[in-house]
Amino acid sequence: MTMQIYALNPARIDKYKGRILAHAIPQEVLGRAGRQEKMPKNSSKTYVARRWVPYGATTSNPNQFFQNGTGDRSTALVQGHETSEGVTRAPESIVPMDITVVMRQYSCLYGLTDQMADLYEDDAPSAQKEQIGERITLVNEQIVYGELKASTNQFYGGTGTSRATVNGPITLNMIRKIVRSMAANHGSTVTSLLKASANYSTDPVGAGYFVYGHTDLAAEIRDLPNFTPIEKYASGTPVPNEIGKCEEFRFVLSPDLPSIQDAGAAIATWTGTGSASSTTGTSMDVYQFIVLAKDAFSQISIRGKESVDITFLPPSQKDKSDPLGQRGYAGAIWYKAALLENASWCAVGNVGVKTL
Repeated sequence: MTMQIYALNPARIDKYKGRILAHAIPQEVLGRAGRQEKMPKNSSKTYVARRWVPYGATTSNPNQFFQNGTGDRSTALVQGHETSEGVTRAPESIVPMDITVVMRQYSCLYGLTDQMADLYEDDAPSAQKEQIGERITLVNEQIVYGELKASTNQFYGGTGTSRATVNGPITLNMIRKIVRSMAANHGSTVTSLLKASANYSTDPVGAGYFVYGHTDLAAEIRDLPNFTPIEKYASGTPVPNEIGKCEEFRFVLSPDLPSIQDAGAAIATWTGTGSASSTTGTSMDVYQFIVLAKDAFSQISIRGKESVDITFLPPSQKDKSDPLGQRGYAGAIWYKAALLENASWCAVGNVGVKTL
């Protein structure tokens, strides 16, 4: 029998990496949505998404097949395709639309001493493993959240017309208005999401438009007419963090999608029930929720052991910089990018919440 000798404990690093990913991925919300892309190694840090502009649409309105105009636009479209006998129509060109994003590198690092490893009554390495996993998820969620919040498709609660004038809660009519805009722009319901696991495979889900927001929105969402909590679903399996549905809208909430504090209108102008929530008691906190149609955005996913470079150097490892083996490190470094490819299929609702 041959004994395998590990010079730098690679098996332990492998185990460390797997546990970090296993701890991080189940906490994802937005990280499981959108189209997932693998970025092969040594293939540039620039990711380019290409789509073809449909007939009748433009690069500025890539989903609006019927541009604004007078008269019967449906009949005009048909008449524009009538063909005369023996006459070949002039050839047209299809128009590509490229959207580019540059991947960025992110990292976190914890230190560990020999005394922590030898004398602490708590398991510091295990705690660091969980902290690293949580930080990877938190950073990645904010990357995706930031990209989606930048959508130009913005809606405002109450009588608001901007973030600074938001003075109302989320309402069913507001969500219907958002989805009407998406459907008119050929936005499809979502039918699959990335699995809560370390691979790239997906799970089928019941068709619907997914609404992502902070957990503080739960009270108003549960008060929506005809809201159905997950425990009363007649069929289908809820996704992680889903609290229920209303009509074709499915609500997924996370504490990692924070509000913008004191960014709304004065609390005295609140149009909802009760009183508005405010950090300082002057202006309303504004909560931004995301409504997504299918393939609204893409992202470079953190999946598989090759996607994150994990460092675990135990204090017992001695070298010229640490000849007595007094210091150790645990950390991770990774790449991430998110790209909003179709602003018409992503909408941002800006609302307040009531105090409880």
